[in-house]
Amino acid sequence: MFYKMNILKLYLSGLLLFLSFFSHAQGILDGKNNFTRQDTLRGSITPERAWWDLTYYHLDIKVEPENKFISGKNRIQYKVLQSDSIMQIDLQSPMTLLKVIHNGEELKVDHDGNAHFIHLKKQQDVGEIETIDVYYEGHPKEAIRAPWDGGISWKRDKNGKHFIASSCQGLGASVWWPCKDHMYDEVDSMKISVNVPNKLINVSNGRLRLVERIGDTKTYHWVVKNPINNYGVNINIGDYVNFSEVYDGMAGNLDMDYYVLSYNLEKAKAQFKQAPMMMAAFEHWFGQYPFYADSFKLVETPYLGMEHQSSVTYGNKFMNGYLGRDLSDTGWGLKFDFILVHESGHEWFANNITNKDVADMWIHESFTAYSENLYLDYHFGKQASAEYVIGTRALIANKTPIISTYGVNTASEGTDKYYKGANMLHTLRQWVDNDEKWRQLLRGLNTEFYHQTVTTQQVETYMSDTLEKDLTAFFNQYLRSTKIPTLEYTLENKTLKYRYTHIVEGFDMPVQVTLNEKAQWLFPNIEWQTLKTDSKIKFFEVDADFYIYSKQL
Repeated sequence: MFYKMNILKLYLSGLLLFLSFFSHAQGILDGKNNFTRQDTLRGSITPERAWWDLTYYHLDIKVEPENKFISGKNRIQYKVLQSDSIMQIDLQSPMTLLKVIHNGEELKVDHDGNAHFIHLKKQQDVGEIETIDVYYEGHPKEAIRAPWDGGISWKRDKNGKHFIASSCQGLGASVWWPCKDHMYDEVDSMKISVNVPNKLINVSNGRLRLVERIGDTKTYHWVVKNPINNYGVNINIGDYVNFSEVYDGMAGNLDMDYYVLSYNLEKAKAQFKQAPMMMAAFEHWFGQYPFYADSFKLVETPYLGMEHQSSVTYGNKFMNGYLGRDLSDTGWGLKFDFILVHESGHEWFANNITNKDVADMWIHESFTAYSENLYLDYHFGKQASAEYVIGTRALIANKTPIISTYGVNTASEGTDKYYKGANMLHTLRQWVDNDEKWRQLLRGLNTEFYHQTVTTQQVETYMSDTLEKDLTAFFNQYLRSTKIPTLEYTLENKTLKYRYTHIVEGFDMPVQVTLNEKAQWLFPNIEWQTLKTDSKIKFFEVDADFYIYSKQL
């Protein structure tokens, strides 16, 4: 059901380093945050990161389930952008960086908490491709409440067999492997080699190229051909069985593979019939799946799920809704498997289009939360999708802005980047008032920023230019403010007076209303406006598709 609105609740390294320290200081002055030097080293494009560009990783590790221990190395290939000789690599305690080898020689490493500064023997030449090998080992942080408090989940299935998975969004991939752990630089391609006990299977990103038997162990070699963000890299180890299908998609045949625990095979075969339904809906709305070369996989895990690229993890217990719950309380949330749909939606928004700074995580979460109702739109109709997204407004807190502090690896608190962001996009769709133009905008985003990392400003500018609307105030209102526009109005005989309150400077979004059973547009701003009608006003209501409040004075 619908609810009335008035009752619903330049990345230059030097500059960025300055901005990150400024936001650190400002946060302390405001009493809102207490960022540390480690936050800045983790969250900013430091000079020791800026001079080199990732081109290739080969993560080659051994996982020892009984000891909860990981050891191995990461071969890091990079292109020199500026001449320099000190490189920052990230690896979080209690993991230990053992040594770094370059051209057969061990290099000096200065350790500063979770940041490790490698001293190359010579100044690097611009344009050269170089390689270092980073050796490491340790007992990685154990996930307490994955995926929100991530790390490695060391679990066992109901047969007592090891059931292990990684999840590290926000916390960072460096919690379990050494890397350049910042969102701005995605590696171009990657190989993931994981050695596990013989009776277990490891599933990672990309395509399985080789299974190598080594004594009483096996090494699974996975190859990723597309750019991938660090937190999207994963390991999943268990007593898996596999089934698959080929989807006839926009770019031809797409391999869709499913890995689940052996005793869940039949449940998965029934529930995962929604996977091609998801693919059809999202290729319609967003354009072709971005990773045909790496296939698509759903992999069962001991935690709820995560958008690991081409290796989407799933723990929703083979039921519809969010663990059986309809987040919208409309009934529509039980028409689809929330984790299957939501986490797969991230293949377009998070994995294809990736935020450069996690302060802009709304780019991932708002669009993907919105993808849930686009799935409903495709399969159940426009009214179903609208009712669903409007129903999620009850989950919006409006305590802090959706965009967080830059340069310190922090996202906004709470879930407004999901539900408020989704309702922001749903509102914008009403303003566009042309569903095909809206669909082409969403597709255009995935084409314009294909396999790229982006800023909020890039997304805003593209949307404004494509829609030929200045959306500056619109995005300021919903992303950078906690105020919800309120349409105040008075009704007197044949006269309607109205204005916006609780708005940022320049906010003047038009809104659809029903006036005496007739739909029409109003164009409110901060000033009172008057509308004369031919007959007495007996009914007035704001279209619930617009995320604003209304108040009769």
